[in-house]
Amino acid sequence: MAAQSEHESALLERELEKQRLGSYARLKGGFPVLLAGASYWLVLGLLGWKESGPLWYWVALFGSGAIFPLALLYAALFKNNFLKDRTAVSSVLLPTFISMLLFWPMAIAALWEGLTIFPLILAIGLSLHFPVIGWSYGRTVPFSLHAIIRAVVVFLIWWLLPEFRLNLLPLAVALLYLLMVAFVLFDSAKVQTRLTAS
Repeated sequence: MAAQSEHESALLERELEKQRLGSYARLKGGFPVLLAGASYWLVLGLLGWKESGPLWYWVALFGSGAIFPLALLYAALFKNNFLKDRTAVSSVLLPTFISMLLFWPMAIAALWEGLTIFPLILAIGLSLHFPVIGWSYGRTVPFSLHAIIRAVVVFLIWWLLPEFRLNLLPLAVALLYLLMVAFVLFDSAKVQTRLTAS
């Protein structure tokens, strides 16, 4: 009976993995959302070369709310309707985003008490959901690596190059997003080919 249970568990696990990878391939790794993130950080980086006062922080704070609508726009442009895609793991996405949003009290407190730390908290906080998103696509490692590399890069810029916290730091995040877009487009096409062949 234990052997049968293990066999059934293995079958369910394989089916779940197939669904996750299928979603990843269909949605091309959710690249419209990644592209929207890159756009947001690019705007912040460019703004940071001209503006180091309150305007940058207001744009950073409220502009982040434009990421999701921008992702919907990109999804419409590229005919990649990620909102309508449903799999067995879709229900994990809402708690994932809720847990990511819990960083906002720290970010807002930083605006009141420690303005210089705000860009670091924002850059890391807006990537907290990446490992679980990666898991939902059957691609935990690359999405987790994005979040880890991003945290290290922004911390090093924040620490070693404080005069570039409002421009180079966001531009580095934008670049990491664009690299992730390139990766998921390439990788999801490979996954699609593999799934079609099997």
